[in-house]
Amino acid sequence: MNTLSRLATAFAAGAAAMYFLDPTAGRRRRALVRDRGVAARHDLGDYARATGKRATDHLHGVAAEARAYMDDHPVSDQQLHDQIRTRLGRLVENPGDVSVHVQDGHVVLMGSASTSEIETLATSVAAMRGVDDVDVRLSEATATH
Repeated sequence: MNTLSRLATAFAAGAAAMYFLDPTAGRRRRALVRDRGVAARHDLGDYARATGKRATDHLHGVAAEARAYMDDHPVSDQQLHDQIRTRLGRLVENPGDVSVHVQDGHVVLMGSASTSEIETLATSVAAMRGVDDVDVRLSEATATH
């Protein structure tokens, strides 16, 4: 280490000692540093717990999807209808504008949606377990801005 770096290190150590050992405000400064350290440790713990919970939830979801995919029990029309309605909320901006009718695995989608949503919705519904075919009777929605 060269002389200039040693001098700078010694100066910084001296300044820190004066700052924290000051008879007037040093006690408060040390308490603030301690409190910030404790808060940072708590924040890190909260972050680690939340990240672990998200990972666990994701694994549970993947396992449930795998079980459902491997399940060979037939899906009832009501179950299929409910699953499609649930998926609509993620795929279409206005899910209330789309009606779903299911009969013996035949799905009819009616109402309105944007052009990109229609394509995505049709592909997604057709890939669902229990769907034999999809009849898309959706019209293109007009922008209302």
